[in-house]
Amino acid sequence: MRILFLTPYLPYPPTKGTALRNLHLLRGAARNHQAHLLTFGRESDLQAVEVLRRELAQVEMVSPPQRSTMQRLAGIPSAWPDLASRLHSPDFRQKLMDLLETTVFDLVQVEGLEMAPYALEVRRWRGPKDIPLLLFDDHNAEYLLQRSAYRADLGDPRRWIKAAYSLVQWQKLIRYEREVCQMSDAVLAVSQADAAALLALDSRLHPKVIPNGVDTSFFGYRSMAGRRNGEPPTLVFTGTMDYRPNVDAAVWFCRQVLPLVRRQFPATRLLLVGREPSPAVRGLAGPNVEVTGPVDDVRPYLYQSDIFVAPLRMGSGTRLKILEAMSCGLPVVSTTMGLEGIGARSGQEALVADNPRDFAGSVLDLLSDQARAQELATRARLLVEHNYDWAMILPQLEEVYRGLASEMPKRRLP
Repeated sequence: MRILFLTPYLPYPPTKGTALRNLHLLRGAARNHQAHLLTFGRESDLQAVEVLRRELAQVEMVSPPQRSTMQRLAGIPSAWPDLASRLHSPDFRQKLMDLLETTVFDLVQVEGLEMAPYALEVRRWRGPKDIPLLLFDDHNAEYLLQRSAYRADLGDPRRWIKAAYSLVQWQKLIRYEREVCQMSDAVLAVSQADAAALLALDSRLHPKVIPNGVDTSFFGYRSMAGRRNGEPPTLVFTGTMDYRPNVDAAVWFCRQVLPLVRRQFPATRLLLVGREPSPAVRGLAGPNVEVTGPVDDVRPYLYQSDIFVAPLRMGSGTRLKILEAMSCGLPVVSTTMGLEGIGARSGQEALVADNPRDFAGSVLDLLSDQARAQELATRARLLVEHNYDWAMILPQLEEVYRGLASEMPKRRLP
């Protein structure tokens, strides 16, 4: 098949979760098909474009749009959610139309709900034979993300404006996410939980689960022995640090959990590792709290740490950051929401806690019992190897392609 991928930004280098997923799906598709890419990017990305052109049949890039605060406010009365306007670009639309006019694509694969307006464009463009087909990859059940954000913010009067925003977006996303799924020929979800959330929008949908994964050879396993070497305990949390769920997690952990941990281990260090830290995250930096900003390789930070913490209170989807930590042999303490979509059992492959006292208690248990921490980490690595290695996942994507390919001869009949 000839497949055109639409992604919100260049998936190389893979510096965050969406890019990681997109890069591996592109490479998986390119093994047996002609994989083309249309994406947003900047002139500084040209070297990365050349890397991808060595692997893909075609790479086209359009400069990302800039949206002012006034433009965002002007969109509040719209029936569309804010996410649907985030990447509005006449230039991208024109490039997409040019590609569809000059190349016969069998399939257009749309990565993420923020790219869905272009899926609607393809749907309007394609002829009576319904080619190209549309495959929508829903990286998160986005309406659930806003619902969880609303509930998390509602309990703090200082955040009621954010709660109101999330309530409005939640209701808009229910309608919009349903519409996008209904008009697609196939829908991908990253977990059974997200698939169930999409079915709740429309029971006639048939989402296929293609999990997020990890390259277990790149994120190699290291035992807990010798990690600390007499140094103070070190905790780590990774991710894009201007992403609202990550910002909330970092602030909540530093204010509510870390002081409880330091009652027993006063010198405990925390590493907040990731690009584009927001002002709220930068403000957490201080004695024994390091905010790194962007890093070329997250592995050194994982290997020097004792525990990976995932104090997420809002969001959806599957957190690649947790899979990476597990692959590296790092024990994980997470909220229930943080582990959604990952088949880890509390007390077996991770520890789960949802309030500050229990979360701190779980961290302290592992800091005080290295044997238990090692056992947890070993089981987690086995879970990742058996279920979340990309080598295990990509054949499932190929099955989806085969199913869609079987539909094409019927649709091409006059």
